[in-house]
Amino acid sequence: MYLLDTHAIIWYVSGNEELSLTARKIMENEKCLFSFASLWEIAIKQAKGTLEFNIDIPRLRNVLENEDFLYLPPTEFDAERIKQLPDIHKDPFDRLLIAQAMENNLTIVTKDTKIPLYDLKTVW
Repeated sequence: MYLLDTHAIIWYVSGNEELSLTARKIMENEKCLFSFASLWEIAIKQAKGTLEFNIDIPRLRNVLENEDFLYLPPTEFDAERIKQLPDIHKDPFDRLLIAQAMENNLTIVTKDTKIPLYDLKTVW
């Protein structure tokens, strides 16, 4: 099973060609999850005006669930796992995604070059 990084979600929904062919095939054919962390990150960037992605968060969740992606809310175990992570990645959204992937034995679909430095599987 796979956990989608925020940019993978945005590029998939918007049809952006930066999404790799491998990532697209996984998202179209495999069981994928999306995290609250990604919804939170998108909302913050939209509010700051640093992300041109004009879809409100409830609608985005509906779009993702209509694509058969599963919603993954954060848990207290994810929060506890964050305390154990090495200080490689400073981004709090990515740190939560990493913790969730570790807690749920998921492979992260990401282009981020820092995430593979953790003890988990990634694909792009």
